[in-house]
Amino acid sequence: MSIASAYPRALAIVPARLASQRLPRKMLLAETGLPLCVHTVRNLRRCRALARVVLAVDDAEVLAAAQAHGVEAVMTRVEHASGTDRVHEAASVVGGDFEVVVNVQGDEPELDPEDLERLVAAFRDPAVETGTLAAPFQRPEEALEPQVVKVVRAENGDALYFSRAPIPHRSTDPTRSYARADARPWAEVARRHVGVYAFRPAALERFVRSPAGVLERLENLEQLRWLEQGGRMRVVDAGRVPLGIDTRADYDAFVGRFRSMAAR
Repeated sequence: MSIASAYPRALAIVPARLASQRLPRKMLLAETGLPLCVHTVRNLRRCRALARVVLAVDDAEVLAAAQAHGVEAVMTRVEHASGTDRVHEAASVVGGDFEVVVNVQGDEPELDPEDLERLVAAFRDPAVETGTLAAPFQRPEEALEPQVVKVVRAENGDALYFSRAPIPHRSTDPTRSYARADARPWAEVARRHVGVYAFRPAALERFVRSPAGVLERLENLEQLRWLEQGGRMRVVDAGRVPLGIDTRADYDAFVGRFRSMAAR
């Protein structure tokens, strides 16, 4: 059996919106010699489980940059409310007989390809309609940071809930802990969500056609829409949390890491 046939046939769509608030035009930042979105695509090409990788853009300038570097790209509408909506449009344009559509944001150039392979492999189970990744916390303090999304899982690995709040509950005062004496340590149970999503095409279609839910609006977490409607989302263990790029400091650190690796 070939490596490709060992996995469900998977298409990766990389939404790359030019406008960004915290770091203007970040998809085209190219201080490494390559635009940021091109780094992300090239990294995804290292993943053995992906049959095809396509950039979903909303601006002719990003389209031209992708084409200049040999990256397949499709133009999508500017007004999409979310990256998932953009992925859905791009997947419709690309077509094909893909069993899984993977959504990887264009500002994630350092995702571990092996983590993505595990995510796609989860779809060998016919009960899995959607999936995502989660990893151990790097610092216990992250549980209290609202920008770090937490997830708790059922025994079969499906998500029970995602939240910006510290779940499961962890008291900052050991003398006031509610945990039972036989409870597993918090660090063994709690997981940090890694914002990569995979869908069966029919599930992606249902997701984008569903209205935003009450919990989604409260937490501002799109994935809660699926859970609110009774859907199941498999949460696959990731080996590490990738360093996404949201700010100028994040990008500068990425450039430093890239140059350091190139110098070896």
